[in-house]
Amino acid sequence: MVYKNLMRLLSILLLFSFNAAEANQPIDWQLGFQSAASKSMKDIVIFHDYMLLPIITAITVFVLFLVLYACVKFRASNNKVASQTSHNTMIEIAWTLVPCLILIVMAVPSFKVLYSQDKIPPAEVTVKAIGYQWYWGYEYPDENIIFDSYMIEEKDLKPGQPRLLAVDNEVVVPVNKVVKVLITANDVLHAWALPSFGVKRDAVPGRINETWFKADRTGTFYGQCSELCGIKHAFMPITVRVVTEEEYKDWLLEAKEKFAKEEIQNELKIVKKNIKGIIK
Repeated sequence: MVYKNLMRLLSILLLFSFNAAEANQPIDWQLGFQSAASKSMKDIVIFHDYMLLPIITAITVFVLFLVLYACVKFRASNNKVASQTSHNTMIEIAWTLVPCLILIVMAVPSFKVLYSQDKIPPAEVTVKAIGYQWYWGYEYPDENIIFDSYMIEEKDLKPGQPRLLAVDNEVVVPVNKVVKVLITANDVLHAWALPSFGVKRDAVPGRINETWFKADRTGTFYGQCSELCGIKHAFMPITVRVVTEEEYKDWLLEAKEKFAKEEIQNELKIVKKNIKGIIK
């Protein structure tokens, strides 16, 4: 009976883990990472699964063995006279050197992953993300496009749109193209994060941070602000739709009419003139 329950639990855990791996968004009972959609995220997953997890498991098992061994061997009933030993040179050397060696082994692949994330290749698409309280604004500097992206309220969601993740205006980028993201904020600290791309950068007022990704498959990918930015921190999601190059060109033609930067600037000039007129 115990064996059957254990196997049933294992099957459920494997099912949840598989579903999580295939998702472009967080799901209930998720145990693993979202499915990687960029080389950077694949490097992170490999480092986590094949380096960190084995080391953590080995350390946990070893420490558990030491605790059990000490409880059995040095229990009061088996040691009427307690040992007075207070120092062991070899053990002290070992527990100093072994963690250092483990950190050195981990450092090489981790530095490689960090370097690949910080070294931005020549960009083919540039997007600027600005954090506001509490929504994201986006610009395509090379295409003269600017728009705001607000979360869709639960009552307005369409079938297939995830709660707290869907937005009215999505960021659209082409597949297999290097996308550089310039990140800043207008008011307080925010953070632009997309788990499937292995991207997370703080949005700091008065400063522009940079990151990049190269999506290797099409689809809609979701993220959220990952910095505690205020009362509506949980309601400023990030949605990136990766499309084919042809679809991206079609979207650009439409977006240049819908989100033309000059029109917004002209509207701001009109507002300023009206304000000056009212003040006079």
